[in-house]
Amino acid sequence: MPEETYLGTRSLEYALLGFLYEQPCNGYSLHQLVATELGYIWHISRSQTHAILKRLAQQGYISSNTAVQEKLSPTQLFQITKAGRRKFRAWLEKPAGSSVHAIRVEFTTRLYFAEKLFTDMILKMLEAQSSEVVGTLARLELDRAAIPAEQTFNRLSLDLHIRQLGSIRDWLIECHEAFEIKI
Repeated sequence: MPEETYLGTRSLEYALLGFLYEQPCNGYSLHQLVATELGYIWHISRSQTHAILKRLAQQGYISSNTAVQEKLSPTQLFQITKAGRRKFRAWLEKPAGSSVHAIRVEFTTRLYFAEKLFTDMILKMLEAQSSEVVGTLARLELDRAAIPAEQTFNRLSLDLHIRQLGSIRDWLIECHEAFEIKI
């Protein structure tokens, strides 16, 4: 059993694990999948992709073997391990938090893989994420009410944050409606 290690929740490691959850793949193809499927969310070089794959292998979340290819040189084929599957699934099931960045990067990545791999999770994920955002909005509204009148900058800054999260709340409602129809 691999030693328990931390993978940051907003980490591209989970996207690579998600693609490997679906099927074994070589490093170049994984890099292409990230660029093609998640290019507006993640930007990564091939060398970063290989460094992450090496780290995931050292942590026991993936393994690899050499695959012989006809008319091409052999390639390293990566596959997810049982520990990697558990780690990926646990990440997929948690809300992403309520920062704009967490939702734009992490939650949309989770939603992408839920649609590909576990469509039965999508509505539950959307509900959990919506609850997280609504709870944060309520807390921020209380914070705003407590800001002294002379703290204009703090009030304006908090107003911007509240408006951003309000837009995200509305977007999550639209996502929920779109997936209800689709599923």
